[in-house]
Amino acid sequence: MVNATGGPSVLFAMANNTLFDPALPPLPSYALEPRGDFFPWISDLWLSLILPVFVYWLMSLIFHVIDVLDLFPQYRLHTPEEILRRNHASRYEVARDVVIQQIIQVATGTILALSEPPEVIGMANYDVAVWATRLRLAQRALPGFLSLLGVNATAISKSMSTTHPLLAGALAGGYYPFLSTSESAAPAFAPWETAVARVIYHVIVPGIQFSVAVFFLDSWQYFLHRLMHVNRWMYTTFHSRHHRLYVPYAYGALYNHPLEGFLLDTLGAGIAFKLTGMTVRQGTCFFAFSTIKTVDDHCGYAFPWDPLQLITSNNAAYHDIHHQTWGIKTNFSQPFFTFWDSILGTRYKGPRANRLADKNRTEKTT
Repeated sequence: MVNATGGPSVLFAMANNTLFDPALPPLPSYALEPRGDFFPWISDLWLSLILPVFVYWLMSLIFHVIDVLDLFPQYRLHTPEEILRRNHASRYEVARDVVIQQIIQVATGTILALSEPPEVIGMANYDVAVWATRLRLAQRALPGFLSLLGVNATAISKSMSTTHPLLAGALAGGYYPFLSTSESAAPAFAPWETAVARVIYHVIVPGIQFSVAVFFLDSWQYFLHRLMHVNRWMYTTFHSRHHRLYVPYAYGALYNHPLEGFLLDTLGAGIAFKLTGMTVRQGTCFFAFSTIKTVDDHCGYAFPWDPLQLITSNNAAYHDIHHQTWGIKTNFSQPFFTFWDSILGTRYKGPRANRLADKNRTEKTT
């Protein structure tokens, strides 16, 4: 609010920006209270445990129906006959082992959730004000920074004080005396500071948390997955079970040895959740999205209109190469991006063909 007696013109009553009152706007008080559940019919804890399992089988059912009815044969990576002929695990064995892994996943998630302190709300406005304070402090370095570039911020801000008082206040180093009210002389945040602080708190920070979690999970799975291929004992004891599916299909995404499934998927996602300081609701979204991506990467279809297959090159066609004998030492990345394969030279660069079969046919004809 503009002071009725001063107006924006009082902004630059001093000779330079080092003369104004350095006081910061006060932070608001807050009262904490327990966070309620998002849905009245299920707790956030149970939602975080059940939703990843639910979306896993829902997506798997959709792809299974597509498989059985052969709805999109033009987008298949393999024929239905290949699934029966080349896979070394029955549908029952796959479903059984997936259920075992999901039981371990739910149990681990329960322990993880119980180790978290109870979530509370009531600090949002306070935290937004903290970010606004940081913006105000950052502005104080602006005049000095501009002076290094030969720009006189004080002179420019004086000339703009009437027409653009908020911009002038920022150039002056975060000086907005006209925002003080007649009832209180305490400094206040500029509207743009509060708006930007809200975007930082509600959008940018959660986005960074999610991005870091994705990066961590991709890194965790790449190096552990690659290790299980490099170490012969680990491969034969654990990871070879997943490769019984030479022709992957949707609900075989979590077909693993129970210990491998715990280390690769459950533990990796759990550490990402802890490391980034996500809330239970953020974690629920992260776990569910990771599950959806994993199922989609094993679906056996290269749909041109599937957004999950368009966002990143790590998709069903990419991961299918890893399940073939000629590509098993490549394409270790999962479930989101392929940057580690590209950086470390393990991305498959040859044609997508059954090279072993081609070699056998050539040997028979010679």
